[in-house]
Amino acid sequence: MRLLFIGDVVGSLGRQMLTDYLPKMKKKYRPQVTIANGENAASGRGITGKIYKKFLQDGVDVVTLGNHTWDNRDIFEFIDEAKKMIRPANFPEETPGKGMVFVKVNTIELAVINLQARTFMTAIDDPFKKAEELVNIARERTPFIFVDFHGETTSEKQAMGWFLDGHVSAVVGTHTHVQTNDARILPNGTAFLSDVGMTGPYDGILGMKREAVIERFITTLPQRFEVVEQGRSLLSACVIDIDEQTGKATSIVPIQISEDRPFSE
Repeated sequence: MRLLFIGDVVGSLGRQMLTDYLPKMKKKYRPQVTIANGENAASGRGITGKIYKKFLQDGVDVVTLGNHTWDNRDIFEFIDEAKKMIRPANFPEETPGKGMVFVKVNTIELAVINLQARTFMTAIDDPFKKAEELVNIARERTPFIFVDFHGETTSEKQAMGWFLDGHVSAVVGTHTHVQTNDARILPNGTAFLSDVGMTGPYDGILGMKREAVIERFITTLPQRFEVVEQGRSLLSACVIDIDEQTGKATSIVPIQISEDRPFSE
């Protein structure tokens, strides 16, 4: 089984990169399942029903979210009906939506789980406890399990990778928007990457206009951060191969597409 995971899609530039390059990537890499993190898709914060549907039209099979899940109130109108979208499973039980979904791949299933870290983030339910709970449920149906762990620190993401090593096929981090250089297969067969990176503005700072971010660091005063809507773009992703007999990963390859790293078919 081959998975394609596309990192945090930010604003209109990120959405356009997805539309432009996903068909080309599918032709080149031939993934059976495509997953994309869409929590920044609507002007950098949240997602709308229209954007969610466009993701599916573009060829995304599952949309994951994160700490900006609730930033666009449109989500409350469609999240419970969005069968292919998940939010962090360790949000409180009363929260709308779900944190795990199963995708049919020929005669087998892939479980996709979304979790959110707690270090330097909102103090929600324990992601490790929730991970253990959902993995146990998922493994009753399938050994093929992908985890999007949305978190701030590399240490917490690494901890989750080692915690789930041998129990899931892959743990890939999102949220920090900068692709890390630590893709590997852990000893018991779990593919790991601290952060897959973002898909969106190439010349901003984490997708935001540079001036306000720099001013915030210089003055420490509050600034209004706005997503970059024009200019060069970046697409960050990874391709993961999973053994169809064991559910263990055999390879993970990070991908970046930009003006400096042009796509080659």
